[in-house]
Amino acid sequence: MTNLIFDYDGTLHNCLKIYKPAFLKAYDWLVENGYAEPRTFSDYEIGYWLGFSGNDMWTMFQPKLPQDKRDICREIIGNEMGALCDAGEAELFSGAEEALALLKEKGHTLIFLSNCRVKYQQRHNEMFRLDRFFDHFYCAEAYDFIPKYEIFRRFRSQHNGNFIVIGDRFHDMETASKNGLKAIGCAYGYGNAEELKAADMIVNSVTEIPSAVELLSRTFSTKG
Repeated sequence: MTNLIFDYDGTLHNCLKIYKPAFLKAYDWLVENGYAEPRTFSDYEIGYWLGFSGNDMWTMFQPKLPQDKRDICREIIGNEMGALCDAGEAELFSGAEEALALLKEKGHTLIFLSNCRVKYQQRHNEMFRLDRFFDHFYCAEAYDFIPKYEIFRRFRSQHNGNFIVIGDRFHDMETASKNGLKAIGCAYGYGNAEELKAADMIVNSVTEIPSAVELLSRTFSTKG
């Protein structure tokens, strides 16, 4: 069977629901303290930052902001998202659990690879019992937030067989392309068509992932 490397936010987790209010709360803090001008944001603008590590996001979004103020904003977002999770506001995409269960039943090895912090992964594991499906969890924080494609190189030797990367952002496609792996691009997430152009297959719903995995897995057997 195949090793399936799953991104989380935007691929399985409908993250914008809790990220948007957290982002706006942090931006309000910037405005209130004179570090930014009042403005409105579209969901697309906010969603663009999903998939980046918190450090990279704030470095790119507010490059002139002092590091200690970026840290405050990152903490605001983290705390607010945590509070919303505790309030039951977080949700997986409809059909995500069923898709993961089916892939698990087929005998695939499911691997969690995210640019998140360990505490974030642990909280979501508790909420959604992700360890019912995932055999391994890799969080960028545990690797000092190096790029995903480099994290993969750190753990690749621990897994036998072929790999398919499944995700919605360029970080995921980059992991596949720089390591010679197959990739499934999730067009329903927060990336755009340009980011996913290197994908071997595109899916428009999380429910389409099992059939896409089945088709790509056949290419491995035919090569053998």
